[in-house]
Amino acid sequence: MRNIQRIATALATVLLLAGLAACKTTSSPSRQVDDAAIKASVKGKLAADVRLSTLTNVEVNSTDGVVTLAGKVRSSEEKRMAADVARSVDGVVRVNNELQVESH
Repeated sequence: MRNIQRIATALATVLLLAGLAACKTTSSPSRQVDDAAIKASVKGKLAADVRLSTLTNVEVNSTDGVVTLAGKVRSSEEKRMAADVARSVDGVVRVNNELQVESH
């Protein structure tokens, strides 16, 4: 029974180390989770805002709390409002607003 536990522990350790080695990021796992939560929260707030709910082609990314918005919007007002929404999310340290206003 003890050998099975040792083998299981060794296997779990090897798998954990292999998983960590496969990560090619400089961010800690907790920071990655925070960034995923920030990204989801920004997307959710954009979708919930009636004025911005049509922004289906806006890409949201977060790295170390820095949110980048990319894609196309209909007006400079939508661009500004999207950035304001992103800034309102907990954990956001800066917003890179790379949204482009469509020409009509």
